[in-house]
Amino acid sequence: MDKFLEQIADILEEDQINLSDKLVDFDAWDSLAQLSIIALADEEYGVTISAMEIREAETVDGIKKIIEKKRA
Repeated sequence: MDKFLEQIADILEEDQINLSDKLVDFDAWDSLAQLSIIALADEEYGVTISAMEIREAETVDGIKKIIEKKRA
């Protein structure tokens, strides 16, 4: 599992996650998790993402793609 998946798994309090997992399916998915992802994107990847972008992403892969696109 790559570093990104490990970081998101930590935020969502899961042992393992997949890129295809829907964010709303996680018990720990709440506004705090969204804020943690925003902070992660900023601190680890140097990009700014919004809560709206996270909600629209819908999946773990969606978040990863937003971060990758903004880093390009």
